[in-house]
Amino acid sequence: MTDVKALEAQLHAEGFLQTYVWQDAPRAFYADHVHPGETAHIILAGEMTLTMAGQTVTCRPGDRLDVPAGAVHSARMGPEGCRYLIGER
Repeated sequence: MTDVKALEAQLHAEGFLQTYVWQDAPRAFYADHVHPGETAHIILAGEMTLTMAGQTVTCRPGDRLDVPAGAVHSARMGPEGCRYLIGER
């Protein structure tokens, strides 16, 4: 099992003061959108495919995705959904 508390501590040390765990349903989709601040996503279970700046990457447990503030991106969850830790700064 992933040590969420240790991952939260790591994100806090990097300046991501707001952290929380999020769960998405199987094949959930977020169309192109932006966030006002930088976000970090650490995959805990399932998978997430993120498209940003013309590149697509699929992440699985243990992988991390960082999205710069204002970056246009979309995301699709895998067939089992996705549970992930989010850090915001």
